[in-house]
Amino acid sequence: MSYCVNCGVELDASARKCALCNTPVLNPNVLEQIAQAATPFPEEKGQVEAVKRKDLGLLLSLVVLATAVTCGLLNFLTFRKEMWSLAVIGACVVLWVILIPVVINVKQPVYVSLLLDGGAVGIYLYMLTFLTGSAGWFWGLGLFIVLLVTGLLEVFTFCVRKLPRSFLTMSLYVFTGAGLLCVGLDLLIKHYLGGVLRLGWSAVVLTVCGILDVAIITMLSRRRLRNAVRRRLHF
Repeated sequence: MSYCVNCGVELDASARKCALCNTPVLNPNVLEQIAQAATPFPEEKGQVEAVKRKDLGLLLSLVVLATAVTCGLLNFLTFRKEMWSLAVIGACVVLWVILIPVVINVKQPVYVSLLLDGGAVGIYLYMLTFLTGSAGWFWGLGLFIVLLVTGLLEVFTFCVRKLPRSFLTMSLYVFTGAGLLCVGLDLLIKHYLGGVLRLGWSAVVLTVCGILDVAIITMLSRRRLRNAVRRRLHF
């Protein structure tokens, strides 16, 4: 038994509209089905095809190549006073080499990537010698700094990948590497300038790093100290 929603009169089961006020008779279940069918949102989520690394690598390579070629042509055809395009071309080479293990060859060993990065930076510095008008600073200092940094990065990467890794051990690797880097830079600069090969400002950095290394090694060798530090620093 049903009633008119407008006037409340009793309706016949087969009635299409109210006999008294002519109000249409609608089944609530039918109204719910109509509302669901009229939803403005699609039932299936649209999917966008994922970009392949090969396509992304091709795009980035072409952008880098276009930048280098364009700057080279501008330098050769218009702005001929200085070889400023070598700085841009060298930067493009370094950027492209860095992008290789990221989007082009993800399976490339990290040690090979570091060697290639060091080689690209060395080439970039050598190209800058054409702008400075002298290559003495490159062969006497720049090349050795690149070799020093590349070698330390290789050793640091080996320690991170092959040795125990935690907050304390990572701090130990960082402080040790920083001390060795400063000592190497100090000695290389003094050798290039013709000075006596002895520690100067790097001795201060080495002393601080040595003290921190001793403290970290002590905490690593004592389980209670190690756990106390971890609880206090929340790691």
